[in-house]
Amino acid sequence: MTQDFYCDEVLSGKTKVEIVMETDTVLAYHHTRPYYEHHIVVIPKNHIQSLISEEEENNDELLLEIMRVIKKISAGLVEQTGAAKIVTNLGRYQDSKHQHWHVVSGDRIMND
Repeated sequence: MTQDFYCDEVLSGKTKVEIVMETDTVLAYHHTRPYYEHHIVVIPKNHIQSLISEEEENNDELLLEIMRVIKKISAGLVEQTGAAKIVTNLGRYQDSKHQHWHVVSGDRIMND
């Protein structure tokens, strides 16, 4: 079984995060190692591997809630910075096997 940063660290409280928005089923927080000036991660609070995983098939309400949170955060970033990008990765592009979305804006940060 692979380690799940979001369940093992963030949702368990082991890694402290700066919360942007939270609902009963969704958590949005500032990325712990941002790649952009504004980098927010949005995750479901229960483990779902990815957008296309079998667990997702009967979670339409959860997906709608995730989209509501992403919409509010994105609108705020567009108002603040003039632009936003929403990204999720699938398959081999998905490093962490817990569904998550990145809402980003601003210049890319060069990490060493």
